[in-house]
Amino acid sequence: MALLLLGLLGLLGLLGLLGLWGLLRTCTRTCTPAPRWPPGPRPLPLIGNLHLLRVSQMDQSLMELSERYGPVFTVHLGRQKTVVLTGYEAVKEALVGTGQELADRPPIAIFQHIQGGGGIFFSSGARWRAARQFTVRTLHGLGVGRGPVADKVLQELRCLMVQLDSYGGQPFPLALLGWAPSNITFTLLFGQRFDYGDPVFVSLLGLIDEVMVLLGTPSLQLFNIYPSLGALLQLHRPVLRKIEEVQAILRTLLEARRPPKPGRGPVQSYMDALIQQGQRKDPKGLFAEANMVACALDIVMAGTETTSATLQWAALLMGKHSSVQGRVQEELDRVLGPGRHPRLEDQRLLPYTNAVLHEVQRFITLLPHVPRCTAADTQLGGYLLPKGTPVVPLLSSVLLDKTQWETPRQFNPGHFLDANGRFVKRAAFLPFSAGRRVCVGESLARSELFLLFAGLLQRYRLLPPPGLSSATLDTTPAPAFTMRPPAQALCAVPRPRGR
Repeated sequence: MALLLLGLLGLLGLLGLLGLWGLLRTCTRTCTPAPRWPPGPRPLPLIGNLHLLRVSQMDQSLMELSERYGPVFTVHLGRQKTVVLTGYEAVKEALVGTGQELADRPPIAIFQHIQGGGGIFFSSGARWRAARQFTVRTLHGLGVGRGPVADKVLQELRCLMVQLDSYGGQPFPLALLGWAPSNITFTLLFGQRFDYGDPVFVSLLGLIDEVMVLLGTPSLQLFNIYPSLGALLQLHRPVLRKIEEVQAILRTLLEARRPPKPGRGPVQSYMDALIQQGQRKDPKGLFAEANMVACALDIVMAGTETTSATLQWAALLMGKHSSVQGRVQEELDRVLGPGRHPRLEDQRLLPYTNAVLHEVQRFITLLPHVPRCTAADTQLGGYLLPKGTPVVPLLSSVLLDKTQWETPRQFNPGHFLDANGRFVKRAAFLPFSAGRRVCVGESLARSELFLLFAGLLQRYRLLPPPGLSSATLDTTPAPAFTMRPPAQALCAVPRPRGR
């Protein structure tokens, strides 16, 4: 009888604990506010809102939807709910006002395959913070934004001029201008520059070009939206094969930089710093070899493509707008005189040249929509987004915001000049994004672009090929991961004063 009574008491106690647990669960659910999603078009089964989005003009399609649904709205990319932010105010609030809450990246299928969650640009959390802090510290130590790197840029400018001079004023391929910024990236990464005919240099540039084109194809976008279907159809295999070739080159160069004995020699390159970091205690595996290769791959791909494409755009737009080019050259002649290469400190003395270079970056929007992800439940624009929501801050909508720019769809250096011709900073100039995930290479890119652009225009008049007018130059972006210029030719005609 006593045993039976004890059993009943135990059962009642267990039921009481279960009831208390259920009550706490109910209270927790009640206390957690339900998500409040922004408005958006009604999705169709399986495809969501893909029928409303033009693959080749995704940012333009999203801006058109914002006219109907407002600056913060929801689209369904397949089954994935994604929040889109358009216009300066909405994007600024998200990137600058939310702090850590919007510092993550969503797991993009192709980059999960390529990087495995590592690297700098598509990682999140502790791995991203460690990689970013390491990269910022290393680039600063290598002299980025200061004299040491400026000297390397000017050395590369001279090598580029030798190549252009070999054409004798006849048409050269626009892509040739990308060799110089690419080699500057390689110099920082590997501690050495390459001759333009070096097989490793040629292979890397060719592979980077192929990868960027493949990443922008509709089949890769389909793979990212429907990873299981894409894997079944092997849509990702072509780009993975090219990436594996790049990674093999990086591992070979990494091994060549590795000292025979562990030690702390002088750091002369990003690779040297990676090797030394990997030799330290790393209980969380943040700098295991796979992540070292992932970081190097990010520097190679992003560091070469973005600055290279921007310099090509700048040259193309100068060929297109001869009066703008002439005014830049008049300023360069007046301030620098013949024979002296530009220096970083000359930027403040060259307001029109500086304004033109800023307007190039505003006008082209090289990376219009790189997604973020909420790291926690986040209040945004009056809505409550649950943790893990992909968020697209549409940078092209900021750089073309008609409330911020007088003639947003026109190439107009006056956007960055006051009534007295002085250079004016604009808050809505966000080609490098903003906030905690602002581009890690912004300082390097700014330095390179100014020195290379000013140096080229000081020396050459950039013209369409013989028999063609400036109106025939094509400024329609070519399909790729970035908004790169289409392949075509220009002439670099030496200027008498430029020598």
